[in-house]
Amino acid sequence: MKTVQVGNLNVSNRLPFILIAGPCQIESKDHSLEIAGQIGKTCKSLGLEFIFKSSFDKANRTSISGKRGIGMDFGLEILSAVKEQIGCPVLTDVHEPGQCAEVARHVDILQIPAFLCRQTDLLLAAGKTNKPINLKKGQFLAPWDIQNAIGKIASTGNQNILVCERGTSFGYNSLVTDMRSLPILAKTTYPVIIDATHSVQIPGGMHESSGGQREFAPVIARASVAVGVAGVFLETHDDPDSAPSDGPNMIKLNDLEGILSILMELDRVAKLHPVEI
Repeated sequence: MKTVQVGNLNVSNRLPFILIAGPCQIESKDHSLEIAGQIGKTCKSLGLEFIFKSSFDKANRTSISGKRGIGMDFGLEILSAVKEQIGCPVLTDVHEPGQCAEVARHVDILQIPAFLCRQTDLLLAAGKTNKPINLKKGQFLAPWDIQNAIGKIASTGNQNILVCERGTSFGYNSLVTDMRSLPILAKTTYPVIIDATHSVQIPGGMHESSGGQREFAPVIARASVAVGVAGVFLETHDDPDSAPSDGPNMIKLNDLEGILSILMELDRVAKLHPVEI
């Protein structure tokens, strides 16, 4: 099993899980620092390592009316401030090959959105930065098919890859998370991340935007941690119902500590008894 180093953190399917958390979209510098600071305090009290996640651009919105974000220049400035002031690694999405080198100068992990996981030029450009890559498995892929996307990144010599499950298309406006996919993804030998909040998204469910069922995100997280994963991805917000994107599936910030404490208990048992297939 591979271990990927992110800043001073080690991420592995055999180690205690790390948390990837933050608001879906960067809204302002003050908001990002406030959210990251609260997540940091919670994780410190629990003894849990975390990576802050937020996006400067949401280029895959359902409709033209969807709020995209504050843009790359200002977004990277904010992410750099979070990294410096909160002292945590940071992660953000890239959507185009030309973004990768510049984004890599500011963040610790580049994230490949699920819809773009087969875009060869994007994967190659991300891989060439030699930064860790959080590769989201597309909703349209079987778990064993992600090996081809991994191969594209690895062809650049970059082995710093995290493989992220976020649900699979299941009819119209619905996703299902197949727990069998987690040990299948683990057979790639790369660390596996479960994106519990996007797994409960209802794509296009609100006609011009996606809906979600945030009450089921802890269910997906619990089940996945019990199987055994390297990391849990939970988008969180102080007021999800007012968030510019993905509010219906984001965890309320005040609920985060209780969810994480249970996940850590389950993780300790899972890591003592790893699933083998």
